[in-house]
Amino acid sequence: MSTPATTTLLTSVSADPERGHRWRLRACYFLAVSLVLGLTVYGFDYYFLDSLQRPLSPKHALLRPNGQIGLLLGEFASLLFVGLFLYPIRKRWDWLRSQGNTRHWLDFHVLLGLLAPCSVAFHSSLKFGGLAGVAFWIMTAVAMSGLIGRYLYGQIPRSLNTAELSLQEVRGEQARLTEELGRQKLFPASLLVPVFRLPSEERVRNQPLPLALAAMMLLDVVRFFHAARLRLHALSFWGRLTTLGGVLTSGNTEIERVLAMARRQASLSKRVLFLSRTQQVFHLWHVIHRPFSYSFAVLALVHIAVVMLFGIR
Repeated sequence: MSTPATTTLLTSVSADPERGHRWRLRACYFLAVSLVLGLTVYGFDYYFLDSLQRPLSPKHALLRPNGQIGLLLGEFASLLFVGLFLYPIRKRWDWLRSQGNTRHWLDFHVLLGLLAPCSVAFHSSLKFGGLAGVAFWIMTAVAMSGLIGRYLYGQIPRSLNTAELSLQEVRGEQARLTEELGRQKLFPASLLVPVFRLPSEERVRNQPLPLALAAMMLLDVVRFFHAARLRLHALSFWGRLTTLGGVLTSGNTEIERVLAMARRQASLSKRVLFLSRTQQVFHLWHVIHRPFSYSFAVLALVHIAVVMLFGIR
């Protein structure tokens, strides 16, 4: 490989250190979705049979909870639970804390939290009765709250969270982005203004916490459609078709660069505005998420102990 090519490759890798993590995460999500879809397609005709008809199905020996596939799914779910609880253990274990990035761990923690309920559901052959059923619904509630927690974590600027930057420096970055956006010629100011429209500080401060959370999410959704509108303004007719009306990213580097700056500036403004409310909701989320997680862990251990002591039925 020539020196210029090597330099370009190293520059590309160093410019985007998160690229490897994103690829690994996408690959794992692809495998998880493939597993769920494969089990759904294969067992579709079995899972919708009633309890009297299931033993007559040729797939019963494989898909019942103590069947070959059912047992494997139960063991796989147990491994997922171990992986899930490595994340809170990491906070108290110095060696584990030094391994990798906290946000990367959280991304895979969320993935395991979503896959675990699916694995348990297929392990139980979609029958949710008794203690196992209670554990499943608690686990589902934990998974859904985990998604909310991951969203809240993303709303707290990591720079503020880790004291890498002061609030003044964050505002300085906002000012820099605003200046760069002012120099671009692709989009008129009248189209950019709605992207940065935010409620007043007084309104955010006086909102109940659930409404503040809903307002944050709504702003993210609205920003997505504003970006699509901006693409429509800058693209040709063919570009509008290939991006599905501005929803998908275009192949135009300059358009996507300006849009990325606009999204970054709007996101920083929103996060700073909602920072105090986000931290309040995040604290409340911890109070709710942890007891549910621990209660689920107890129920899962009881279920495993009962199966090992009294046999699988």
